[in-house]
Amino acid sequence: LKAVTFAAKKHEDQRRKGRRQLPYINHPLRVAEILWDIGGVRDVEILIAAVLHDTLEDTETKPDELERAFGADVLRTVQEVSDDKSLPKAVRKQLQIDHAPHLSRAAKLIKLADKIHNVHEVSHEPPADWPRARVVAYIDWADAVVAGLRGVSAPLETAYDAVSEKARRKLGSS
Repeated sequence: LKAVTFAAKKHEDQRRKGRRQLPYINHPLRVAEILWDIGGVRDVEILIAAVLHDTLEDTETKPDELERAFGADVLRTVQEVSDDKSLPKAVRKQLQIDHAPHLSRAAKLIKLADKIHNVHEVSHEPPADWPRARVVAYIDWADAVVAGLRGVSAPLETAYDAVSEKARRKLGSS
């Protein structure tokens, strides 16, 4: 609950990019819920890292702040799943593909749940300024990241495959 409160405060002014611009905190909470419900994850440190997974990347949170509050293991996992925002977007996206096979088990689980939620959201409620081709390109990229995560959780991988397939059917891009 401390992690939920921490993440809610850090993301309090942020909104998702979808048309309804839902509160951002819904995303990390849903990622943790996917890990629990679909992945059967019961490791508290992984669930905490899931709730916090975007705090370093998308807020002013500093690594030492996370470490003091949640420990070195949670910090390491959050760092593994965080993009370096100083790099160009195309480089960050390619690095996610390149690094996926080398992530820790905890980071792979969080990345899988994150991609499940993001692909679902982008196919059901994409940002208003995203044409269909950009949504398809996002799903193609997410598929490439997930390819490097395989072997860590059959239930999460099956869930991702179903979400990706459903999104492609909906978009007519199977």
